[in-house]
Amino acid sequence: MNLGVFTVVLGDMALDDACHFLEENGVQMVEIGCGGFPGKAHCDAAALLADEKKQKAFMDTIQKHNLQISALSSHGNMVHPNPAIAKRFDDDLTNAILLAEKLGVPVVNTFSGCPGGSLADKTPNWVTCPWPDDFSEILEYQWNEVLIPYWKQKAAFAKEHGVHKIALELHPGFCVYNTRTLLRLREAVGPEIGANFDPSHLIWQGMDPCACIRELGKAGALFHFHAKDTKIDAANTALNGVLDTTHYGREIERSWIFRSVGYGNGEKFWKAIASELRIAGYDYAVSIEHEDSLMSGREGLLKAIACLKNVLIYEERGSMYWA
Repeated sequence: MNLGVFTVVLGDMALDDACHFLEENGVQMVEIGCGGFPGKAHCDAAALLADEKKQKAFMDTIQKHNLQISALSSHGNMVHPNPAIAKRFDDDLTNAILLAEKLGVPVVNTFSGCPGGSLADKTPNWVTCPWPDDFSEILEYQWNEVLIPYWKQKAAFAKEHGVHKIALELHPGFCVYNTRTLLRLREAVGPEIGANFDPSHLIWQGMDPCACIRELGKAGALFHFHAKDTKIDAANTALNGVLDTTHYGREIERSWIFRSVGYGNGEKFWKAIASELRIAGYDYAVSIEHEDSLMSGREGLLKAIACLKNVLIYEERGSMYWA
């Protein structure tokens, strides 16, 4: 496994300075945002595609600090019911795929997206229950008329350009948000669809990340991994459940909040995840994503790095001399 960082947390630093900081702190891989919600602070894919000298300078900066790129990330809603919004996200994803081809990056991270509930809708409609029947009808429309056709086309495009791993983050608010929905889309579209596995979104839904890793591992669908934690507030959850629309900044009122690794669940929890990843055959980036509202980006990142250095399994297994 390789200790990685999603560099958007260092977006206020120049790429060279961010890479120097990460190298000094023992990081091995970087995940680079290049469009969509992560922004383009360290990588404007369109600009790099248009200028080979900029491409070379970009890669020289990464390699100078003994780092590798684990993934290019362009998280967005490419199936947004507003065509203009959908096109902006889709253009960014297209450029991320084309840049991954040029740079030899094997993984592109994004979201599945979420359409409206019908052709007439102007905003996305995330369905969380099957009844009244309107909701089941919405799901039929979203999956069969929008989501599956879009991803069949996009996966084929990625494959044509040598990118065989489109890693979808399982994220509430989008159609792919749990194990079942990820595997459903993968079955409908093909093996180019897999998971950018982020336990933080699963924890508050009541899912067991280790159980999910095992199931996705059996399917060969673990493409990338985000290291981010979640803390459940037992008192607020007991009163209001986990479907919480309270602003992230009002921590004392929320049922759950994102935390740096080790601050939502302890080191034992994360060691179990690392072990399950090893069982699943995952030997790639464990990429820290900082979204902890109780810590600065630097402090949260450094604490996550310190925790994961003692959690990740770096060496090959070796022979079982005892068996």
